[in-house]
Amino acid sequence: MRRRGRRQTRRYLAQCPGVDGIGTHNDAADCGAIASAGGLRDDLRMSRELFAFDDPASVEDWYPIDDAVMGGVSHSRLRHDPAGFAVFEGVVSRDRGGGFASVRSRPRDLGAAGAVAYALDVRGDGRRYKLNLRTDEAFDGVNYQAAFDAAAGVWTTVRIRVGDFAATFRGRRVADAPALDAARVRQAGFVIADAQAGAFALAIRSIRAE
Repeated sequence: MRRRGRRQTRRYLAQCPGVDGIGTHNDAADCGAIASAGGLRDDLRMSRELFAFDDPASVEDWYPIDDAVMGGVSHSRLRHDPAGFAVFEGVVSRDRGGGFASVRSRPRDLGAAGAVAYALDVRGDGRRYKLNLRTDEAFDGVNYQAAFDAAAGVWTTVRIRVGDFAATFRGRRVADAPALDAARVRQAGFVIADAQAGAFALAIRSIRAE
């Protein structure tokens, strides 16, 4: 049993080094901190699939929130691709003071007590995106964000540590907000901003809490 646990640990650590994207940290020190001598800790074995986009109905509870709310003309959507994944796509425009596009899921229980990271199976376009998480059901309010880059044209798994999410309000940091509590998450979303004008497309197979 001990030998098997050690093999599991070595297998995990062999995959662990490296950086998957902006906002992710998988260096050897982090891996050592989350692995035990006889195998991975129990909380690392937990994995909750929050969204799987293989079914057309999987995108029905997602809706766009673009810079039209402030007079801009950017637009986006989350659509289902017949190949079995979702695509966050649209056009970002800086006209009329705009410059961002986003989609968000309708409120539901997305809590994952004990989760240490979120894993996204994505295919990017070379642009930078952000994963948004909210711990309430309000339309406006504190939003927890973490940025990531996904390789263009290839499927990759991007992992973002819970501790890398920053509390924001309408794009600005909230210094006195509590840290993200993965057990209380109610809404998720994606945003593209930072004046990245033009057409964009981020393909997403799934979102998991680990």
